[in-house]
Amino acid sequence: MTILVTGGAGFIGANLVRQLILETDHDIINLDKLTYAGNLSSLEGVFDHSRHHFVKADINNAEAVEAVFKQFGINAVMHLAAESHVDRSIDGPQEFIHTNVMGTYNLLQSSLRHWQAKQGHEHTDFRFLHVSTDEVFGSLKTEEPGFTETTPYKPHSPYSASKAASDHLARAWRDTYGLPVVVTNCSNNYGPYQFPEKLIPVVILKCLRREPIPVYGKGENVRDWLAVSDHCRALRLVLEKGRVGETYNVGGNNEWSNLELVRKLCQLVDELIEPPSPSENLITFVTDRPGHDLRYAIDSSKIRTELGWQPMVAGEDGFRETVLWYLDHQSWWQDILMKNSQGLQRIGTAEKKLATEHP
Repeated sequence: MTILVTGGAGFIGANLVRQLILETDHDIINLDKLTYAGNLSSLEGVFDHSRHHFVKADINNAEAVEAVFKQFGINAVMHLAAESHVDRSIDGPQEFIHTNVMGTYNLLQSSLRHWQAKQGHEHTDFRFLHVSTDEVFGSLKTEEPGFTETTPYKPHSPYSASKAASDHLARAWRDTYGLPVVVTNCSNNYGPYQFPEKLIPVVILKCLRREPIPVYGKGENVRDWLAVSDHCRALRLVLEKGRVGETYNVGGNNEWSNLELVRKLCQLVDELIEPPSPSENLITFVTDRPGHDLRYAIDSSKIRTELGWQPMVAGEDGFRETVLWYLDHQSWWQDILMKNSQGLQRIGTAEKKLATEHP
């Protein structure tokens, strides 16, 4: 197939593109605006591959999106491009509405026109995979079961509200126009190539720089952590075998409170670099952010039962591998911090609040 991956220079997108190039025979059209979170160095080793074609474009530019469909004859869309950082959405929600809602609309419209013009198996086999988040479901109490595909939406931040809107648009284009849409909602991702404003890289970099590690409130907020490699495998499986019109939740079954996770990461860093003092001593509690959801958890039984997917990376093993990756790739994140003043400010200023990771 010729697959259009939007946001393919971002964290999840780059990991997905790498898998698709290295483990499949598909041609990949990688469309990315290259905002602060997009980084072509995350594609090192696959960028120049004959089956990888990079297009710098904004999904808000309808003409640019349409041109990509016409030029490359797309067979499937994996839509990951989005503004995704909750703290940034609180400070500036307009960009989130613009990109996550209107950008998704542009992609749906071009996909619809392109799909309607296809014939035979290219029409039948076309897929639009819309990649979303568990944050659209709102917050869980400690004792509640995980989110299922039928959990009512209850977003609490501008980010999650914009993603909820895009989910509804994708499903509406399926129900109204017949576009073969499949939707996924995933839990918190972690792993290589994650922008250094997110929770896990923040903690690792703070430990390395011996700076205070700010934790919201009492650190009681709970997240279900999913290795990005497992998430990418799930996305590939849903694209190939998922039922049109269905939603699949993807979770790691790996719940940690923020404080538990921060302490674990501190311990892992200490084992690997032997700092002069325990990194846990760097933990600093700061004022909680507005609308901070208490707990997310995913019930991924549907994708496990229907498609045979299950996570392959165990929680603590994955965290250790991630710490090692950031230790071994310091030039990657140092270059980002040097080029991105906001990223440098968030990482280098102790008073900045800790950013809860989410795709």
